Amino acid sequence: MQIPEIPNLVHYAIPLFVLTVIIEVILTVKVKLEDYEFKDAATSITMGLGNVFIGLLTKGLVFGVFFFLYQYRLFTIPFTWWTWFILLFAEDFAYYWNHRIAHESRLFWASHVVHHSSTRYNLSTALRQTWSGSFYTFIFWAPLAIIGFHPLMIVTQMSISLLYQFWIHTELIDKMPKWFEAVFNTPSHHRVHHATNPQYLDRNHTGIFIIWDKLFGTFEPEVEKPVYGLVKNIDTYNPIKVAFIEWYTMFNDVFTSKTTLGKRFLYLFKPPGWKHDGTGKLSMDLRKEWEENKKGEV
Repeated sequence: MQIPEIPNLVHYAIPLFVLTVIIEVILTVKVKLEDYEFKDAATSITMGLGNVFIGLLTKGLVFGVFFFLYQYRLFTIPFTWWTWFILLFAEDFAYYWNHRIAHESRLFWASHVVHHSSTRYNLSTALRQTWSGSFYTFIFWAPLAIIGFHPLMIVTQMSISLLYQFWIHTELIDKMPKWFEAVFNTPSHHRVHHATNPQYLDRNHTGIFIIWDKLFGTFEPEVEKPVYGLVKNIDTYNPIKVAFIEWYTMFNDVFTSKTTLGKRFLYLFKPPGWKHDGTGKLSMDLRKEWEENKKGEV
């Protein structure tokens, strides 16, 4: 099978990222007449640069695992236009479950929380990426190699998905045409995902196609104005704290909680907010409280 040379698309897109962020800053200040939080943006950009640098180190790990699994593939899928079309949906399906589990398991949330830690929502927020996730979250894409997609195809499509998701991190775009909103992830859908409003928590996990959220019951339309950040914000611009504070608090719960070893272990896999004594509140609990209050108002 002839394997084409495919450049690192994310690296080539960096100048475009910079240009569009600058344009958004100008439009936010001059058109929307709102303040732009430069400290927050600087933290996001620093996190993004760190992610790119760490990616250079983990790329070999990811390729190594994918190539190992590829030796035991069920099929040999060629580099053709129709296989890229299939992979477009297959990779997005894998991304959906990676993203959803990242909100439902604290071990994966520890790296993903970085992306949600900003209380602002703009293109720089898209650059606020994890420094630890690339070491282990790739396992969600591993089945694609077993099926028979070449590792280069998988990694390339992962980059395409990441590039697509850049433009949806903005408040300057209200709604796309209805047909587009019905099929694709959009700024409106993704604003919901980044919001802390109870009805918006853990919703709209998709990367490119919003159809997965509609199919698996995690879709929520944007109705009221989103409030961004975390349920409990970390209130820091320090990139080191942003990158690792949740890892620290998670392991602190594991090693210092006064309970059995088995329940301590659950702090790694239960959802964020879970407590062994039942005092914690999960996203679903906050959502139920909101639904009950809403019924009481009617």
